[in-house]
Amino acid sequence: MTGGQVAPTDTQLGKIHTSLLKLAKQSPNEWVEVIVQKNTIDTAPETKVAQLGGIVTQDLNIIRGFAARLPAQAAISLTKLPEVRWISPDAPVQKSAEPLEVASTANLVNAYIREIKADTLWSRGIQGQGVRVAVIDSGVNPQHDLYTVVGRSRIVDAVAFNDDYNQSVYDGYGHGNHVAGIVGGGGFYSNDKYIGVAPMSDIVNVKVSNDDGSARASNVVAGMQWVLNNKARLNIRVVNLSLNTNVAESYHNSPLAAAAEVLWFNKIVVVASAGNKQDGNLYAPANDPFIITVGAVDDKNTSTTTDDVLTNFSAFGVTPEGFSKPDLVAPGKNIVSLRGFDTVLARTYPDRIIGERYFRMSGTSMAAAMVTGAVALLLQDEPNLTPDQVKYRLMATANKGFNGYNTTRAGAGLLNIQAAVDGTTTQNANTGQPVSRLISGSNSTTYNSVSWNSVSWNSVSWNSVSWNSVSWNSVSWNSTYWGN
Repeated sequence: MTGGQVAPTDTQLGKIHTSLLKLAKQSPNEWVEVIVQKNTIDTAPETKVAQLGGIVTQDLNIIRGFAARLPAQAAISLTKLPEVRWISPDAPVQKSAEPLEVASTANLVNAYIREIKADTLWSRGIQGQGVRVAVIDSGVNPQHDLYTVVGRSRIVDAVAFNDDYNQSVYDGYGHGNHVAGIVGGGGFYSNDKYIGVAPMSDIVNVKVSNDDGSARASNVVAGMQWVLNNKARLNIRVVNLSLNTNVAESYHNSPLAAAAEVLWFNKIVVVASAGNKQDGNLYAPANDPFIITVGAVDDKNTSTTTDDVLTNFSAFGVTPEGFSKPDLVAPGKNIVSLRGFDTVLARTYPDRIIGERYFRMSGTSMAAAMVTGAVALLLQDEPNLTPDQVKYRLMATANKGFNGYNTTRAGAGLLNIQAAVDGTTTQNANTGQPVSRLISGSNSTTYNSVSWNSVSWNSVSWNSVSWNSVSWNSVSWNSTYWGN
């Protein structure tokens, strides 16, 4: 007995995150937000939550789970159910980009377009036409830079999974607008000074965070689930995830990583930021071996790559399973893009506002968005490429000739989208990689690009998933860098 509470058994300890155990011991009556993973379709866990005085807040059937709010001690009681596989904190998420100070606004022209050679593709008519990109972020506001020249909005659909008072799909924070602008801004308000990588691509706005920038892991997974459910209707080809968890864990235990793999195996290219923590760890979904993980370089606001250096914030490392990340790098410092009018970030950092409609931010968030836009260009040119072929092509054609390049910190090198489009290889990345155990079960299943890409996800048996290894650690937008 401890503090009047019954100590959990060894079996229960294997079904709940240690942070929840600690909280239940110290403050058993404190309310907590959790994500419950089930090993069955039975609704007994949901019923038990109500009996314990809690409430179910979100259905997460893509991972056979749900989000709930209940007293900390009640979470331990929930582990007694045989239907419960794992309980973890549904912790806050934060944005992964941030503005930086610069010496002169005269230097803030998006030279990265010329550096990654997107402009040479525009001259050929390759601007992302017909490719739809899901931006899972803080929302995207309708604005002229996201319209076509004939007045059609390129935000083709929008949905919200945030949980604060503002249930609209609009971005009151400012991160999602900036990311969307890098992916596909048209440069209308800047007289073509600040144009995104794929200025004719379509944006699918999947809002998962509140207007203060906060969100929970369940919000993000719910957004990914919606993308999967609407992939065919909207023809979504690419997903941008400029976010990371803030607790180190194996990709085998991360539902964010598992959900990203679900999208990948359904032929959706998933691009994620590497994060800004240089502590030797890679945080999900960046540590997943399948998706494209992007680090950041400082392009010095020039179109040449010879003066580029790796930023002092871009995360890198080797996962416990032996996978090196990031896969490649792109410009991510002092990037000018859309600010979305009166946003929290604009009010907090007014000195980083550029003109009437733009804002400058730094982080691997920005670098990831560039690669996402580049994928849109590549898929316009070769729409039949699979995610594995896209990843292989981008890495095979990356530039290793910039200053300070090394494999550990920069992966295959600096994004060169012209070289990728001009390339001809159709080789596959990821063949032989171990699939997340949340998908493959307790067995170590390896991936074959050809056979997996031809499988409908409906044919995958979620009943074989061993959910006991799931850990829903908190997510942060730490791929945003707020330093100088």
